[in-house]
Amino acid sequence: MEKRYKFSLWYILIGIWVVLIIQSYISSMFVVETVPYSRFLELVKTDKVTEVAISQNEIHGKLLAKDGHEQKFKTVRVDPEISDMLDDYHVTFKGEEDSSYVQNVLSWVLPIVLFVGVWLFVIRRMSGQQPGFMSLGKNKSKIYMEDELNIRFDDVAGVDEAKQELVEIIDFLKNSGKFVELGGRIPKGVLLVGPPGTGKTMLAKAVAGESGVPFFSLSGSDFVEMFVGLGAARVRDLFVQAKKKAPCIIFIDELDALGKARGLGNTGGHDEREQTLNQLLTEMDGFDPKVGVILMAATNRPEILDPALLRPGRFDRTILVDRPDKAGRMAILKVHLKNIKADENLDIRRLGSMTPGMTGADLANLVNEAALLAVRRRLKRVGMPEFEEAVERVVAGLEKKNRLINEKEREIVANHEMGHAIVALSLPGTDPVHKISIIPRGIAALGYTMQVPTQDRFLLSRTELLNRITSLLGGRAAEEIVFGDISTGAHNDLSRATDIAKSMVREYGMSEKLGQIYLAPEKRGQFIDAGSSGPHDYSEETAREVDDEIRQIIQDQYEVALSILSEKKDILERGAGLLLEKEKIDREEIESLFHAAA
Repeated sequence: MEKRYKFSLWYILIGIWVVLIIQSYISSMFVVETVPYSRFLELVKTDKVTEVAISQNEIHGKLLAKDGHEQKFKTVRVDPEISDMLDDYHVTFKGEEDSSYVQNVLSWVLPIVLFVGVWLFVIRRMSGQQPGFMSLGKNKSKIYMEDELNIRFDDVAGVDEAKQELVEIIDFLKNSGKFVELGGRIPKGVLLVGPPGTGKTMLAKAVAGESGVPFFSLSGSDFVEMFVGLGAARVRDLFVQAKKKAPCIIFIDELDALGKARGLGNTGGHDEREQTLNQLLTEMDGFDPKVGVILMAATNRPEILDPALLRPGRFDRTILVDRPDKAGRMAILKVHLKNIKADENLDIRRLGSMTPGMTGADLANLVNEAALLAVRRRLKRVGMPEFEEAVERVVAGLEKKNRLINEKEREIVANHEMGHAIVALSLPGTDPVHKISIIPRGIAALGYTMQVPTQDRFLLSRTELLNRITSLLGGRAAEEIVFGDISTGAHNDLSRATDIAKSMVREYGMSEKLGQIYLAPEKRGQFIDAGSSGPHDYSEETAREVDDEIRQIIQDQYEVALSILSEKKDILERGAGLLLEKEKIDREEIESLFHAAA
């Protein structure tokens, strides 16, 4: 490992001290006696002075010593009139210069020290401490050595399948000999794909921690610069350093910032990003897998990556790090619960059921929110009520009890939310209603109906999708039945219901009129829904039929919601009255309303 010597200011101070010692030693070899000016006058009167040289302030000369030899001397001149007067009164006098020896030394030492200090500061800024001109071509990776990574597989839960795929990478980094003996070749690159927050970066660090090798961590955007050629230079420098520390792992987060497919966008083929990508492809082709350098990367947009990156010999293996299922969420919660003081009888299974679709990052935030609520309530342990409140806070937003709502609007909100709940409970295949609240939350929510699925779902039937649309429209249907009018409170419900209907018609082929056909303008991202853009590739007549079909689905399900609530109007009225009284009702109270009506 190359040693780096740091320059210190003490070196400068020691050098100045040595120079002063040498200077004083040399000057002692040429001794010049300094005599007072009065003494000089006496020596002149007694014929002891043999030679003088007069300057403006000093007199240098030679005088006869006691042994008869000549000796050099110097004295500072004094005004002749003053010297005559002092001589008459036999006063010993001498001349002195304004500046002392120390001042003379400091007059040339301080500027040098200041210049050297400024010069060192500028050089450091340019060469190492912060990116500057001298380090533009250096990579910006953060290097974790073997003893700096304390993350292991036990710290990463909910991604068991992904961990199994990475066991071979760890085995190769620990013992590459058995792979070489059989002629096997470990994958050069491993690409982790999945939604944001699922633990891709932590999983890569866990691989390095389990393997006990250095870990180079950087982002795809670290290579992109405004100066042409710098990104490619940083890629070269990264692989050079990695080979010196092999075996090791290079991890590039957000690979899509660097590896977007060439030709996309308005830029030409020679822009900086594409040159950097070309250099990365070249480096991945050039390094020997037997060296022990494993390239790992993570992205949540694999659909936009350049196909050349994903071919065999580069990123050979693609590993999905998906949202955890119920068992995975329970395992993740257990990991995070180790860091807080939780209640012993905490129902983790129920928490796992209440958090469908949440990622590892979401669950970590959930546990932290629950702990903060317990501290705010001055509790010694975090209990189930705090976790339920944290789930509502994450899903629906922060409660705003101070938001003033008039009685008429409270009544509208209560009937609206009860309409959602009654329709959801009346239809098969819908998620059970867990809680209803008319306390405002978040930015615009004046109330909410919380539905908790009993199990994770990956497929939904046409009937189940229609029932979801009906549940979403139940709030507006309740307003029309009770008040004979509708309000703006259903805008979010209408948006979600319309999205489901659009997907049924254009993507899922669930339209009886249009048939089994895919009509979406373009495919959406696998893990990030950036929306669809661009014109559709079907005729205007087909577009009109699509719009009509979407409108018909919404209208039909709205009629279903009106029919259900008309039959159960008494439950709607009693439930709305209970909500206005208590502001929150849970599942048991909702079920009791239905049993009382039966």
